[in-house]
Amino acid sequence: MIRVVLIVSAALILLSACGTATSSPPALPAGDLLPYLTLTPSPTFALAPEVIFADTPLPTATPFTYTVQEGDTLSEIAERFRVPLDALMAANPNISPNAMSVGQVLLIPADMDNPTGEATSTPAPFAITQVQCYPTADGGMWCFALAKNDSDSALDNLSALISLHTADGARAAAQTAITPLNVLPARASLPLTAFFPPPLPAGLTPRVLALTAISIAPNDPRYIPAALNNVSVTIAADGRSARVTGQASLSGSGAAARTIWVAAVAYDEAGRVVGFRRWEWSGELAPGGSLPFDLVVSGFGSGMKRVEAFVEARP
Repeated sequence: MIRVVLIVSAALILLSACGTATSSPPALPAGDLLPYLTLTPSPTFALAPEVIFADTPLPTATPFTYTVQEGDTLSEIAERFRVPLDALMAANPNISPNAMSVGQVLLIPADMDNPTGEATSTPAPFAITQVQCYPTADGGMWCFALAKNDSDSALDNLSALISLHTADGARAAAQTAITPLNVLPARASLPLTAFFPPPLPAGLTPRVLALTAISIAPNDPRYIPAALNNVSVTIAADGRSARVTGQASLSGSGAAARTIWVAAVAYDEAGRVVGFRRWEWSGELAPGGSLPFDLVVSGFGSGMKRVEAFVEARP
């Protein structure tokens, strides 16, 4: 997995029809959440104020894996391994409970006894370096928690719980936030994103709890080495949108790719996430092959100054 970083000046749009879907709010796990900033929603889409950075990343629970068998349901799997259904869903944010297929691999949040005796994956803490929330015209809100991978290994299955709290501390809403790609490359950052549908009360404070992150072994067969080439970025004069084009290419060896995603993340001059967009392709691309991509990203405000683009390919 190779990432390309683009330095530009404009702003991104949030997820169009081809973007990442958001999850339904899960039940909140026990324990205190980490507050990062205070935000007052405004129809002017004002940027969130000062961010309080986390001093240390939260550890993640050590999970083990289970391969879905014919006839399995998510609730039955949760009961079998004696874990709460909400915890199982939080550990597998990219799995649809109604569309599981035989052979899919689930991460099971292990208890201390690990009743199955299966080998555990290596948990990988990650840092959340900022949280930005933006109200939408219909009274909803997008929140971005920027996850930073300081390790030398790529991570996948990143998720965090973002909750919105009123001034008196009451919890108004919660959503599981996930990254636009499955993989966060080594030494890179991607936003964990969540949309809160309307209506929402004014004067909410977002809080974040890291849930899952797993280190990816070298040559993991779930992913194919890919790169972005001949990337071109054109920024609109008003700084509200940018067009990103180029080619996504595979290495000359390995498997063919049947799914390719390109994600673009926009930042303002202060380094705050202002939006993102994901481009998707499915088909069959042979080793050594390439294909063009073309996406327009835009977002909140008019201060886009930098865009980072990443690619992910899967067999």
